[in-house]
Amino acid sequence: MPQPNSPAVDTSLDVRLADDRYHTDLGWLDSRHSFSFGHHHDPANTRHGLLIVANDDRVAAGGGFGTHGHRDMEIVTWVLEGALEHRDSNGNHGVLRPGVAQRMSAGTGIQHSEMNASTVEPVRFIQMWVVPDRAGYEPSYEQRDVTLDLGDGQLTPVISGRGHPGAVSINQPGAVMWVARLEPGATIDLPDAPFVHVFVARGSAVLDDEQLTEGDACRLTDAGTLALRADEASEIIVWESASEVTR
Repeated sequence: MPQPNSPAVDTSLDVRLADDRYHTDLGWLDSRHSFSFGHHHDPANTRHGLLIVANDDRVAAGGGFGTHGHRDMEIVTWVLEGALEHRDSNGNHGVLRPGVAQRMSAGTGIQHSEMNASTVEPVRFIQMWVVPDRAGYEPSYEQRDVTLDLGDGQLTPVISGRGHPGAVSINQPGAVMWVARLEPGATIDLPDAPFVHVFVARGSAVLDDEQLTEGDACRLTDAGTLALRADEASEIIVWESASEVTR
């Protein structure tokens, strides 16, 4: 039982440090998982809002994920360094580089591969999975270069189920992915939503007096509008969810 004068615990703000994430090292793949993934399973850490996977993947030159299948999942890929080549069973083909947002809706089932497009340089990308609002969509694919939209130092909607102009669409009206590229000292206001997941992809920042460095994340639950300030040049990925996964 808390002592009468003990400080209250803020359950609306949950910091997850980079070094505490699950780690997979296969030689060609070095991956850090923010949620349960593969053989890393913790029933208390399977999601935040509608986001159920957030993997920070580094793939060696010439390496990659061979053809494999997914269904009933919205899969979003955001490259930080290098180039990633996508092919799928619907005939879609694309090379993703920093600033290009990609969404693959697995729907009723799709096969795809993700390979490092370079034989000499590694690729680093964040792959995130969001549960769609219903099962049974037709598989689909979309990618868009949003580099020019990220030049104003503000949160930019990159993936959206709410029809934001210029954003890649997603089959989940309760979810939006925002990205901000910030100069040192720049400040942004985070969305006021039931669930917000903040990931520091590059650099470092301060959120509500919490120091976050590259790879750190913060899970906000009914936290209201909070400000985040960059300590250095930083790239921040924010997922806003209107509800939580129930299935």
